Amino acid sequence: MTPLDAAFAATEAHPEDDTARLRLYQQIADAELFLLLTGEPAGETLSPRVFPLEDGPVVLAFDSEDRLAAFTEGPAPYAALPGRIIAGQLAGQGIGLGLNLGVAPSSTILPAAAMDWLATTLASAPEETSAKPRAFHAPRALPETLTAALTAKLAHAGGLASAALLAAVDYADDRRGHMLAFLDARPGAESALARAVAEALTFSGVEAGELDVTFLGSSDPAAQALVRVARRFDLPEPVRTEPAAPAAPGMDPDRPPRLR
Repeated sequence: MTPLDAAFAATEAHPEDDTARLRLYQQIADAELFLLLTGEPAGETLSPRVFPLEDGPVVLAFDSEDRLAAFTEGPAPYAALPGRIIAGQLAGQGIGLGLNLGVAPSSTILPAAAMDWLATTLASAPEETSAKPRAFHAPRALPETLTAALTAKLAHAGGLASAALLAAVDYADDRRGHMLAFLDARPGAESALARAVAEALTFSGVEAGELDVTFLGSSDPAAQALVRVARRFDLPEPVRTEPAAPAAPGMDPDRPPRLR
């Protein structure tokens, strides 16, 4: 069972559970998927193999090379891409996504409308605002789905910050809420971290939920005040590797591949 299999099984067991369905979409977005191509990649351009099904055309992707090989019954050209990149490139094209078709418990077809929704949801940017905290408190009761979603998201943020602190907060304008403060964020990583938190909130299924995000240095007085009451999430250390060869098409999030 892969994480995608487990998420799909949860939706099958509880078809009316919107939270389970949201977790499946989150898993699809975060997973590395192997997209079946018509030929080897040409620079930054990929040519997915499109299958004209009765309900509309689809491209096929699998959550492992072995599963792709099982479907094609032999070697086949492919590109390994994050699910969010595939969704973004399919958006508005009227093309759906077939996942693990015929080779796994998570075999399913996501229609074009589902890919449009996923791409739109992932593209939503957090709203920037400013407020002055007056006091911090231990986190109040938060839905377990949100805590689990945050834990999963932060597990993939290694190297972007040293830790994150979650606390309840009272603001000078009498507003109350919760804040997640990232400590010692890597320069330029703020946007990615804020988006990760926004996605965790969206896909947790918490309706009308809000979670403020801020960035502090470990020596800031506000950080010292937070440490005394907050729930701490230690981000994993980045994996250090030898310099790699040029990345395969699609692996640079700032230069998504062109699908044709």
